[in-house]
Amino acid sequence: MDFRVAVSTKTCRHLWVCGIASTLSLLASCSGSPRAKGPAANASTPAWLLDRGREEAKLAAQSGVLHDFRFTDQREASGINFLNRVVDDAGKDYKLVHYDHGNGVCAADVDGDGLPDLYFATQLGTNQLWKNLGNGRFANITEQAGLTMPDAIAVTCSFADIDNDGDPDLFVTTVRHGNRLFENLGNGKFREITQAAGVGYVGHSSGAVFFDYDGDGLLDLFVTNVGVYTSNHRGPGGYYVGLDDAFKGHLHPERAERRILYHNLGHNRFKDVSAEVGLVDKSWSGDATVLDINHDGFPDLYILDMQGGDHLWLNEGGKHFRDATAKYFPKVPWGSMGAKVFDFNGDGLLDLFVTSMHPDMWVNISAGDWAAEGRKADSSTVAPGMIPEGKAGFIFGNELFANKGHGKFEEVSDSLGVETYWPWGPTVDDFNADGWDDIFIAAGMNFPFRYGINSLLLNEGGHHFLPSEFVLGVEPRKNGATQQVWFTLECNGGDAFNPLCTECSKPDASAMGCQLDAKRHLTMMGSLGTRSAVALDLDGDGDLDIVTNEFNGYPQILISDLAQRHRIHFLKVSLHGTHSNREGLGAEVTVVLPGGRRILKPLDGKSGYLSQSDLPLYFGLADADHADRIEVRWPSGRRQTVVGPINSGRTIEVVEP
Repeated sequence: MDFRVAVSTKTCRHLWVCGIASTLSLLASCSGSPRAKGPAANASTPAWLLDRGREEAKLAAQSGVLHDFRFTDQREASGINFLNRVVDDAGKDYKLVHYDHGNGVCAADVDGDGLPDLYFATQLGTNQLWKNLGNGRFANITEQAGLTMPDAIAVTCSFADIDNDGDPDLFVTTVRHGNRLFENLGNGKFREITQAAGVGYVGHSSGAVFFDYDGDGLLDLFVTNVGVYTSNHRGPGGYYVGLDDAFKGHLHPERAERRILYHNLGHNRFKDVSAEVGLVDKSWSGDATVLDINHDGFPDLYILDMQGGDHLWLNEGGKHFRDATAKYFPKVPWGSMGAKVFDFNGDGLLDLFVTSMHPDMWVNISAGDWAAEGRKADSSTVAPGMIPEGKAGFIFGNELFANKGHGKFEEVSDSLGVETYWPWGPTVDDFNADGWDDIFIAAGMNFPFRYGINSLLLNEGGHHFLPSEFVLGVEPRKNGATQQVWFTLECNGGDAFNPLCTECSKPDASAMGCQLDAKRHLTMMGSLGTRSAVALDLDGDGDLDIVTNEFNGYPQILISDLAQRHRIHFLKVSLHGTHSNREGLGAEVTVVLPGGRRILKPLDGKSGYLSQSDLPLYFGLADADHADRIEVRWPSGRRQTVVGPINSGRTIEVVEP
């Protein structure tokens, strides 16, 4: 192969579809912006990011939404030194394979001390559990908790109380290293029960969703599997090397892997009932979410398809599922990654927000072209053969489906300003405590692509979302960093035959982000990028913070100073199911304010892409210092009202009667 062959601009725009002639061609022709000349590039913010910051400041000045607060990355002060490590297919041997989809982060109070703990997933090394010590400090308790998983090529994590004993158990998916289930023994220590539980599927697993599909009070488990994108050849760390045509896998039916629905039998045992209930889905899926779309009390499944159209599976009385996509969504997202169900406009109906990343791989948008980033992707550059069903039935970009009632949904993403570039998953919560849920979107493609921003969109009363990541300090990152060292090579040693050693010797090599010193030690830079996030009150001050899992990097621990700048009113609501599952997963909770305003939130545990939170629901109360009442629709179908006044600043536990 001639590694000096350049890729044409047209090829660059849909490089993931056509394949990459080489990493070098991609670096040379698809950079989108000048490359860094070494680590010193992290010392200042690029001009195009500063320009965006000024634009956002002007927009914020014209908005009435509360934006006078900031997030600050306090990872170093927290003591968290977890480092996400990636396989070579996402590093020095980069190829367009699904390994670059990354890893999740999860939050739960694993030891019952009232403080939220953090669990980070990684491909190489081990996933890590960090105990919250209070006052913003954390300690790594992975080994003593019994959760060490060396080089497991982990993908997602999900906490759920599978045995209704009051503490969160943990499920982890991997790529061909076997999924794992760990029982919480009640004191923050875990023991693996995978084999006995019957959930140790070995394949290309990704997302995991816990929900009670049949209403028996036990949490069932739905696992998404992407499809076969690896060979049987093993690389460093024991990962399975990706196929050269991995991103054409959906065109090969024999490579499909079906999703798995496990029915909880009790006593920590599960049974695969996918075929039994008719849920045979072979989407190339990275994740899924739950919603009761027809409000019949039985949770339905919305399955995301990263290389096709999404599917809605309707739950018929907890006994059977059928594909009802066409009835509810005549046009569906194509190439989607993450989803979140929430009531964005306060009308008491749950809406659906979907982030679609793969369409953005078709067009190489230049850095600073924010107008282009805010538009749907141009699908004209994609060969028709890549979408065998034809393009007419799909939407190519983010989607916000507004629930109009009676099973009708209207796609309103463009008018509300929620189209973003290279998005992975949405983390939805009330970051300014004004009673309207906002959206944090993890984004970016890392090496060998240019830097892409994370987005924080403030909800302007359900009418529009205000881009605020620069106003709130989420962007630019700490010290203005946009790149990091991605990998190094020894061109006078074992890496001498790597084609990068030749290409990075050329005079214009710095444009590709590589630097070769006199001893032929090569340093390759790559863009920073977030894969997943959770929102939670990490420091107990009453406002919401953000924790991310960065691909091939350290996490961000973004601490909000909202509570220090403003007097805020909020409630946290935790649930204790009796007829329903113990944690009340699947419940809908409404807080009613003085004057009658209603704030609805579903307890589904979902956050971002591949991420999850087993924590109380957070309700910002705006100017109200109390709530009149709390209404709960339990998964069992029971309805309960807690009558107030309920003073703000409290965590309320509602026990199902």
